[in-house]
Amino acid sequence: MIQIFLDKFAVKWAALALLSVLTLTACRGTGTAAQNRGGRGEMNNLSIDGSSTVFPISEAMAEEFMKTNPGVRVTIGISGSGGGFKKFCQGETDISNASRAINEIERELCAKNGIEYIEIPIAFDGISVVVNPANDFVQCLTVEEIKRMWEPTAEGRIVNWNQIRPTFPDRPLRLFGPGTDSGTYDYFTDALGGKEQHSRGDYTASEDDNIIVQGVAADADSLGFFGYAYYQENQNKLKVVEIDSGEGCIAPGPNTIADNSYQPFSRPEFIYIKKSEADRPDVKAFVEFYLNPEHQYLISEVGYVPLPESVMTVVRKRYQQGKVGSVFKSGSTLNINLRDALNLEN
Repeated sequence: MIQIFLDKFAVKWAALALLSVLTLTACRGTGTAAQNRGGRGEMNNLSIDGSSTVFPISEAMAEEFMKTNPGVRVTIGISGSGGGFKKFCQGETDISNASRAINEIERELCAKNGIEYIEIPIAFDGISVVVNPANDFVQCLTVEEIKRMWEPTAEGRIVNWNQIRPTFPDRPLRLFGPGTDSGTYDYFTDALGGKEQHSRGDYTASEDDNIIVQGVAADADSLGFFGYAYYQENQNKLKVVEIDSGEGCIAPGPNTIADNSYQPFSRPEFIYIKKSEADRPDVKAFVEFYLNPEHQYLISEVGYVPLPESVMTVVRKRYQQGKVGSVFKSGSTLNINLRDALNLEN
């Protein structure tokens, strides 16, 4: 395990291109969150894995939490929402970061292994479609045009920009995006073509969004997509594309993501907590820190949109009551109002 201590989010996110796991460690002092699990003098180890999109939020929360709880070590892995759920449902982690709701196959795996979980929405995100700044012909794309680029039948066939729109130049179209273990991949393909839809396979895929950033930034003919925070952090080397879902061209931003007008790519982000560990002092202290109103500013700082306080009140109640299972029975959060979904459960 590689341990690093870095203060600026920009530097740390760039480091993710070289690291598959980041360990955030506080090395001195006695913990205020809990008695040491492993014996006097040892540290509490709280393990998190999953979505690279949610990673910046959990990382920021972990850093601040460990400042006041130096007896707790939080390790955060990045294996995508699907990879994170696999580890979580096999009992390998305490918390799973996810940029989509848990799906049926993952629910079955958790049930098979006796893993109950508490589902906690923690922020809003808007999947951002980006091109290289040298691209002077793309300002806005329709959902149909994006689908034409990414649908399975496009593989090996839609290879030039002018195949997307006749007024675009006859130049190669090179695509970058998350891999199939990514919740962002799942949500993106769901939004474009339904739950069972998959994308073309002939694109440069990575579970690390920083690799996608680098790919698009280096190629004038490229297009990619990832969570809004990664665009925010790299605005100087990327150009965001507005999306027209039938209501005109709309760019992702705090307001359009929060009011759900940035369609169909606005979505909630989640953490899933293992029910058997939810009352463990270090886990409980960390989750309560995560959901505390005083710490929601960290979500904005790393480029995401905090949930309204009316929604967070319901979320906190859900955690306090230890409600297990998912409110998203289909596994999809597409076109679902988060407030309504949570209130129906309470």
